[in-house]
Amino acid sequence: MSAPITARLARELAAVVDQLRRATVQVRTRGAGIGAGVLWHAGDGSRALVITNAHVARGNRTTIELSDGTVASARAVARDPKRDLAALEFAADRDLAAAVGREAPPLEVGELVIALGHPGGLVGAATLGIIHAGSERDGRTPRWIQADVRLAPGFSGGPLADAQGRLIGINTMVRGGLALAVPAATIDAWLRRSRALVSS
Repeated sequence: MSAPITARLARELAAVVDQLRRATVQVRTRGAGIGAGVLWHAGDGSRALVITNAHVARGNRTTIELSDGTVASARAVARDPKRDLAALEFAADRDLAAAVGREAPPLEVGELVIALGHPGGLVGAATLGIIHAGSERDGRTPRWIQADVRLAPGFSGGPLADAQGRLIGINTMVRGGLALAVPAATIDAWLRRSRALVSS
């Protein structure tokens, strides 16, 4: 790879990471460490929704810190321990930059991905890797996206995105040296079901 191409790629990735940081929050629960979350829906400037892991947002009340340092109290509006998902809602006094999901094309093994989190108190840390497995088969969403990307405590609940910064999943755990993320399509379907149950 020539130097100009390498330099351009580095600039592009830095811009993508900066964009992802604006959609990534810190999630704090009393008595637990700091995890990450993703601004899923920015609302109309009054309420915002964050998706994180259930093991990060323990209990019904958490504290959210945005990328600009703004702190807000959040409450859990949906929780699924089996999928390790939690949806948190908080009051927003302005429009926020929510994550942008990837709709197409399907993920390819070997595709470059980026994970963000807050390991060891380091805010907005980024790590790069590649897709190991987890592409759609027969039109069905896989249970996990598996990525060869290095995660540490503090990345849980944070975004896994493609090289263009489009969200593909929420980082959840490491198994067998691979990072496992809940696919964004699974989270969308879970949120629709959760809201239907709440409104019924």
